[in-house]
Amino acid sequence: MSEHKIRNMEEFAALSGLSRPTVSKYFNDPGSVRPTTRKRIEDALERYDFRPNIYAMNQNRSLTKNVGIVVPYLADPFFAEIARIIELRCIEAGFSPILYSAHGEQKLEKEILEGLTALKPAGVFLAPLGRLSDRGAIERFCRDVPTVLFDSNIEDMGEAFVGSDNFSFVQQTVEYLCRTGAPPCFFEMRTPANPNANKRRKAYLQIMDAAGLEPHVIKVDGEGWGFEEIGRRGAHEVIATGRLPTDTVLCSNDRLAIGFLSACYERGLRVGRGDGCAIRVASHDDHPFSRFTCPSLTTAAHEYEAVADKCMNTLFSLIEAGGRFAAREETLIPARLILRASA
Repeated sequence: MSEHKIRNMEEFAALSGLSRPTVSKYFNDPGSVRPTTRKRIEDALERYDFRPNIYAMNQNRSLTKNVGIVVPYLADPFFAEIARIIELRCIEAGFSPILYSAHGEQKLEKEILEGLTALKPAGVFLAPLGRLSDRGAIERFCRDVPTVLFDSNIEDMGEAFVGSDNFSFVQQTVEYLCRTGAPPCFFEMRTPANPNANKRRKAYLQIMDAAGLEPHVIKVDGEGWGFEEIGRRGAHEVIATGRLPTDTVLCSNDRLAIGFLSACYERGLRVGRGDGCAIRVASHDDHPFSRFTCPSLTTAAHEYEAVADKCMNTLFSLIEAGGRFAAREETLIPARLILRASA
């Protein structure tokens, strides 16, 4: 037997050369994996000094094998994509995922959480509305149900948070735009629906200040989740009134940027860096459709797979720990700059 002391199932999976979902699936039901895979796991159990906390796992599993996935607005392709990957990871691990959308409404988010509590799920992945959420309802839910928050962080709630590093998003886009042309202004909604927007604005101001550059934040009217139309109307207004202080625009998110590109097309403004181009546009998120815009959109991308995998591994560790961590965990995953024709 190896002298190496394995602390948790994630480390055991890595050392045995198997995925965490496969190992978790084996411990949920050894007969659910292929005989060759089962032998590899059992050989690894003999080789390494590791025995999972079966009591804690069984205690949680005796409730249900359901796992809830709650997003604020499933029509947003970012949430659809991240939920799709998490859902597949749950199925691979032998859980039964149940997907919910709050449709941007506080009342519906509360009702979803109440219904999930009654189901007694093994755990829940929750991307809260943020500003519109009922903090008391989320606090009660997280106290009763093992919860991993993702995308929108509400501090001190849930056992863990997994999300993207918003400072990393903005740092990469601002530095690139300043290096290749005029410094950007920042284009956002006056009342953002998602709390990540506030983090991105603060990062923009901090990065511009550190570079000795004057920041310009352009706020446009609009509430709710119809970001493309808000971006289109806002772009028309700021261009028509001469409110753009520069020919480089950095949008808070890709959906606003898609609306901005639409307004530029309608006004006959060519977007990009080549001859005849009037304006550069960049953004954040790598929305699944951003590479198909005209022109294709320069953006800082979420690492969708990495976020989903970390969410799953965190939930497995939470189940293994009996539904509670000794201290709340937070993981921020850096963005990846993607250069396309719009900038």
